[in-house]
Parts: sequence; structure tokens; C-alpha cells
Amino acid sequence: MHLTMTSSGGMPSIPSSISPPPVSLPLRNIPGSYGFPLLGSISDRLDYYWFQGPDKFFRTRMEKNRSTVFRTNVPPSFPFFPTDPRVIAVLDCKSFAHLFDMEIVEKKNVLVGDFMPSISFTGNMRVCAYLDTSESQHSKIKNFITDILRRSSRIWISELESNLSTMWDGIESEIAKNKTSGFRNFLQPALFNFFSKTLAGADTAKSPEVAKSGYIDVIIWLGLQLVPTIHIGVLQPLEEIFLHSFRLPFFPIASRYQRLYDFFQKEGKEVVERGVTEFGLTKEEAIHNLIFTMGFNAYGGFSLFFPVLLDRILNDKTGLQQRILEEVRSKSSSGLTFESVKEMDLIYSLVYETLRLDPPVPSQYARARKDFKLTSYDSAYNIKKGELLCGYQPLVMRDPKVFDEPEAFNPDRFRGEKGVALLDYLFWSNGPQTGTPSEKNKQCAGKDLVVLTAVVFVAYIFKRYDSIAGEGGSITAFQRAN
Repeated sequence: MHLTMTSSGGMPSIPSSISPPPVSLPLRNIPGSYGFPLLGSISDRLDYYWFQGPDKFFRTRMEKNRSTVFRTNVPPSFPFFPTDPRVIAVLDCKSFAHLFDMEIVEKKNVLVGDFMPSISFTGNMRVCAYLDTSESQHSKIKNFITDILRRSSRIWISELESNLSTMWDGIESEIAKNKTSGFRNFLQPALFNFFSKTLAGADTAKSPEVAKSGYIDVIIWLGLQLVPTIHIGVLQPLEEIFLHSFRLPFFPIASRYQRLYDFFQKEGKEVVERGVTEFGLTKEEAIHNLIFTMGFNAYGGFSLFFPVLLDRILNDKTGLQQRILEEVRSKSSSGLTFESVKEMDLIYSLVYETLRLDPPVPSQYARARKDFKLTSYDSAYNIKKGELLCGYQPLVMRDPKVFDEPEAFNPDRFRGEKGVALLDYLFWSNGPQTGTPSEKNKQCAGKDLVVLTAVVFVAYIFKRYDSIAGEGGSITAFQRAN
């Protein structure tokens, strides 16, 4: 069920059913408008952040233009950002797939659109996430990260179980005292310790300061970079004035980032040296990319995804917990291993469905490398070199032409032959789930480990507990397994 397909040149495998077809489609002008200069971007910005929120923002414009492809502005924008907010939104699976064709698009400095945080946050260098595949350093760094993930597989599950055990011990103790426990309070330090050890070989136990506050440092570091692009939805207009009007500076986190740098330089010495000797990176490149991969991609992504995944389980009223429990107990009699976990197709489907509805990174961007024709289901559109494409995944992966009852949460959606075929349209990783990450594309190097880690996270819970209860990010009750 979980095999990946390799396409020529290492590019993500894009299903023929959604890639540009050889048949001719009617050529259509791209609908939508950027509005009057400056005023149009301000109006769209206020809708996006204040009056509508991202989901309604894209839905209303899709309905207004009667098209899943249209022109609009996305923030951040005027008055204090030197960015161009103009994008072409692509909101169906077929048009969205063009974002992964590296022959026609590039990904230089478009991780979060035309906006880019100061490179001060990453050692005054552009880390891999901001590099295009045509840049020589991209291949070196992508291969370095891929090698780290490959080597870490030997300790991945054992370290994950160890940190999950510590996390749930803390949750149980807090419930005993307060009758409730904030899940994230224990999740974030566990994730930080886990990824420091598995990705960098750096044991936080050797640095009490980092063990105590390293995960908080990463949260602040992430927030200062991304808050100008994030819809928070509270305290307007203060949010608009103070968080969305200018790029936030590095200096408040500078000393803490240096502490993280020093920690990974010392405790992750073996990994850093391998980056230098085997992959041709400088020591600084190896360390800053290691911090970014650990902090931004891994820690940041799972800090968002695991609470959503757990909420899906807690909020279910259909008996999902009992079904998961039965699958885990029947498949893991010898413990949680790569082999036993791969047999848990219900949990895999649950993870995939959560990624479909709630991808950790909701928006993906790409800039046209050259003029080309973009196709949706019923039309073709001329895209000019340099135009920025924006795909909002929570709508893309609710495409009614691909997914039955697309708004419904269905934990069985990706089971069976028909369910496996739908993996072609699961795009959370900057490519289809059936794609193969390589130095020639921008697909997440750890895509398969991400899914496996989420499956182990769920399986561990139901090896330890017969049931759990909670809501709103808190655990309120549990029943330990006999």
C-alpha cells in the first residue's frame, strides 16, 4: 500500500490523469483581478487576514470567478513589505500539479510566496528550502539531508517510543493533579529531543539549558519568521498593525539561536563533519541547514500536525478508537517495528486523510520558469515567465472531481485499491504521495518517514491505552491497557 513510484529524472511522479494532457482544451483568459494598484492588494490583504480568513478568501473568489484558476493578491503586501502580492491561484488537483514540474516552474525564494524572512534567521545564507533545483548547492544539501534520514532509520522508532513514553508519563501525572493536561506542553519538548537525537545525533541531556528551553527557542525563531504570513484571527486591528505590517527582526532571538548553533556544532559534530567531507558543504552550511530541517520542517511541522491528528481521533463518534485498538493489538504483538507498522492500513489511511484535510503547510508556491500553458479540467491558460502560482491545499485536496464527499472526514478513504489510487492526489509534501524525493525536485525528503512517524504516534497510544478522552488540545481521561 505504501510503495512509491519513481519517475524519470527523479521528479515526483505526477499521475497522467492530472498532468497536462495531449488533447487540446479551449484557451481561456485567466479570470480575476489584482484591483487598483496598492488599493487592490490592501483590500485582499484585509479579507485574507481579517474579514474572511484564508479558506473563505479563496472559496469566495473561486465562486465569483467560476473557476479554480484565477488572479488575486495574497499577503503580505503594501505598505511596508517590498513584495509583489500578485498570484495566479490554482485550486484543483489538475492545475495544482503544475507546481511540481521543475521544467516549467522554479522554487527560488518562494517557500512562503514572494515574501522571504531575513536570512539573518539562517546564518545569513539561503538554506535548502529557498533554493531552486537549478542551484548547485540544492543538490548537495538535499543529498545531505536524505543521507541523514537514511542513517537515522536504525534508531527512529526506538527513540520515538522513548520520547512518547516520557511525554505520556508527564500527561498522566498532570491529569492526576489537575484532572486535565495540555497536550502540547509535553509534545513540544518530546519532539525537540527526538529530532535533535535522530537528525543531528545531538543528545539534549548533555546540555541542560538546551534541554530546558531549546524547544521554546525554536518556537520563537519560527514565529518571528512566519507571523507576517499567518492568519491568527485575534485582536484585530492590532494583529494587522503590529504583526502583518513589517518583517520581524532577528535580534530578539539572536542569542538563543547562537545557543542552538553551538549545541548542534558540538553534540552533532559527527553529522556536521559528514556534511563537510562527504557532501562538500561548509561547516556553517551544514549546521544552519541542519537547524532549519530540524526546527522548521520536522519540529514545526509535527507541532502543528500531531495535535490535529489527535483531535480527529478524540472527536470521532463512530467507534474509530476501538477499530484502531484492534488493529494495533493484532499487528504489533512483537512490538512496533517498521514491518509491523506497515501492516496498519487503517492508521495509515487515518494519517493520510488528516494530511488531506489539514496539511501542515496549507499554501504552496512556484514561479513560472518560462512561458507555458497551464491546464485545469476544462480550460487551458497562458502563464508568462515570472508569474507566481499559489495553491491553497485545503481546497485543492477537497477537489470534488477526485474525492467523494470531499468535505467529510473519512478515515477509511485511502484503504483498498481505490484508496491507494487516491494517493496520487495527496500533495502535502510538495509533490504527490506516490512521488520520489530527489535532488532534482523539491519534494519533502522525509515524506515517507513523516507518515510512518505519525502512524507510530497513533499506534503507541493504543498499545499503551485502551481509550483516551479530551478536547480542545487537552487530555482529560485515559484507560491504561491491561
